[in-house]
Amino acid sequence: MGGESATRTAPRSGGAGKGPVGSKAGQRLSGAAVALGLVLFLVGFGWGALAYVPYTVPTSSMAPTIDMGDRVLAQRIDGSEVRRGDVVVFDDKTWVTGSSVVKRVVAVGGDTVACCTEGRLTVNGKQIEEAYLPEGSLAEITDFPTVKVPKGRLFLLGDERQGSLDSTAHLTDAAGGTVARGTVKARVDAVVWPMEGLLARPTGFETLGALSRPGPLHLIVAMVIAGAVLVLGGAAYGPIAKRAGRSRARTESAGAR
Repeated sequence: MGGESATRTAPRSGGAGKGPVGSKAGQRLSGAAVALGLVLFLVGFGWGALAYVPYTVPTSSMAPTIDMGDRVLAQRIDGSEVRRGDVVVFDDKTWVTGSSVVKRVVAVGGDTVACCTEGRLTVNGKQIEEAYLPEGSLAEITDFPTVKVPKGRLFLLGDERQGSLDSTAHLTDAAGGTVARGTVKARVDAVVWPMEGLLARPTGFETLGALSRPGPLHLIVAMVIAGAVLVLGGAAYGPIAKRAGRSRARTESAGAR
């Protein structure tokens, strides 16, 4: 009225008004990032829960590879997948009743294992370089006679040979200290607490055959991290765009004075 201008200006996108925050393209991208991030995060966690099982190692028989009280992630596998050098979790009632055992497989069915030649474990007549043994340690501290491992069975030792109740402690059993492949529940992939990461590959056994490949833990962790980043990044778009809009609005108001 009275010649006064009644023109109203709609609030700018991302400004101080009640309009949508940020551009429509930005909102779509942030929504897509959140959705994709949730999928990656949930699939990664679900895959990890199906593929792995956590264990707390109660003894120091696998030191220094795994210390007493360490938390490990073990990949669920079938006993037929076990290869020399693997650190496995198994249940054998003739060894321990009511709890799982963690040891390293040093020989499989058909192998001949003995200790020691020049201080080293021998499998099928070949001396094994065991880099995972405690520094300055020799395999000869658990001297034992030659054992022929029956088909379908495994011979296992602890990395701390001096105090490990392993196959050498059961040589007088009916199975000669060996355990059936079917007793294996999982293969240890990594020490997660403390965060020491994936176990080193037992390369000393490569001359006897192929080693086991690491499980999908790296991929699972990458999916979970990528999912979390996408969710957080997408969710942060709105507040960042809103703050940027307010800052732009203040600058424009100051310039109009």
